[in-house]
Amino acid sequence: MNQSVLIKNGYIFPSDIKADMLIRNGVIDSVAQTIDAAQTQAEVIDATDCIVIPGLVEAHCHLDKTLWSGPWLAERSASTIAERIALKAKNAEYGLPSATYADTLLRHMVSLGTSHVRTHTDVDPEIGLRGIELIQNIAGSAAGLVSVEQVAFPQSGVVKAPGTYELLRKAARMEGVVAIGGVDPAGYDGDPHGQLRAIFEIADEAGCKIDIHLHDPGTLGAWELELIAQYTKALGMQNRVAVSHAFALSTVEPAMQQRLIETLAEHKISIITALPYDRPLLPTNMLREAGVALGMGNDNIDDLWSAFGTGDMLERAWLLAYRSEWRKDSLIRTALDVATQGGASVLQLDRYGVLPGCKADLVIARARTPGELVVKRPRQRWVIKNGAVIHQPGSD
Repeated sequence: MNQSVLIKNGYIFPSDIKADMLIRNGVIDSVAQTIDAAQTQAEVIDATDCIVIPGLVEAHCHLDKTLWSGPWLAERSASTIAERIALKAKNAEYGLPSATYADTLLRHMVSLGTSHVRTHTDVDPEIGLRGIELIQNIAGSAAGLVSVEQVAFPQSGVVKAPGTYELLRKAARMEGVVAIGGVDPAGYDGDPHGQLRAIFEIADEAGCKIDIHLHDPGTLGAWELELIAQYTKALGMQNRVAVSHAFALSTVEPAMQQRLIETLAEHKISIITALPYDRPLLPTNMLREAGVALGMGNDNIDDLWSAFGTGDMLERAWLLAYRSEWRKDSLIRTALDVATQGGASVLQLDRYGVLPGCKADLVIARARTPGELVVKRPRQRWVIKNGAVIHQPGSD
């Protein structure tokens, strides 16, 4: 395998400067206006009229739930969280979790430029740790293509599902599990202190992170966010806690919204959005201006909960820009930043970016500006992981 790649004449995001980039042994060696190909003995990619971005970051998905490449379901009628959780009874009928479906989806995501994935894997007394082990194996087989980290996710609750606490403790020590999840401590589990005390205790004991699904809107969700901040402070877990969805941030009055954002920033709690069509947008610019790390993901991709989702993080960036009514490149580029650097900040990725010394996880696509890339989302893309070209135009 060629250990050197030279990218010629690309527009390097986020600087947007036209330059050459030399990659050696999996690392960005140099970025300069001109690098002589004859002196590098490198594989050359002509990136004329193309943009070069760091690998896309999928910060919230559910690989273990997907039916990707499997049977098409004509009706997926569950609308409430409780109804959706009840659909787990159909898991056996559809063979979930499926190694084939999850692996096919993951490799599809790789072909679209996703370099890093955080996936929430169900853990409960019914499924035990089978889903964690299945995704662990898939991640291992795709290790040269994408990095995968798991959140042990108590989809059925912690307090409401006796035995889940002990399973989460075991999961927290398994390879590839970086965080313990939670789900609506008040609205679903019915015991906010009970759930939060349990998951923070496990995370503190195992030295791992926390990533909580919080769908509860309005003042209830706001109170839960403040409670999460209190537990974060009490256990000194700043920079180790993320809240996914956090719909309360967009469904409370402005003064409370500002206070919540300041609290998140103070305790270094990250936010991850999936941009559901039926919920108000989170205050993207307010969060970023306050210094709150903001990432995003596809969430459910062709599964029992939803028929939608393609696994394309550029499409998710497009959705953020579209729903935000951003029309200028200067605004649309924010969506691309959330899909790259924002997600990297949430996942705390090491040496991420496009500067010399960064790991060479990159995407090259035919667009000259971030706005053009997000809006047009060209399907033909070069994907580089650990310095190796793993996908290129025409290889689909």
